[in-house]
Amino acid sequence: MDRVLDMFAKRQRRLILFALQDGATKHESDFVFRGAGSADDPQLQLIHTHLPKLAEAGYIEWHRETGEVSKGPRYDEIEPLLDLIENHADELPPNWP
Repeated sequence: MDRVLDMFAKRQRRLILFALQDGATKHESDFVFRGAGSADDPQLQLIHTHLPKLAEAGYIEWHRETGEVSKGPRYDEIEPLLDLIENHADELPPNWP
């Protein structure tokens, strides 16, 4: 549970996981989200922090050479939590996911 919650701790990682729910392969450029007031480069955060962390946990497959991102072998472990969040979105704070 700690690992799952750690993955959900950052909004950018939550958005990546939600974007993969449809099962389609995405490109890493699809996940460059500009944060208001963010001093850090979102592209650098994505490729040096968020994608590697999700890939290491097995929640995504990330091919650095092509930039392709898809569901990983352990994605099904977090899918129930994604469904729960999606089904109760109206009860969550404004910045969720």
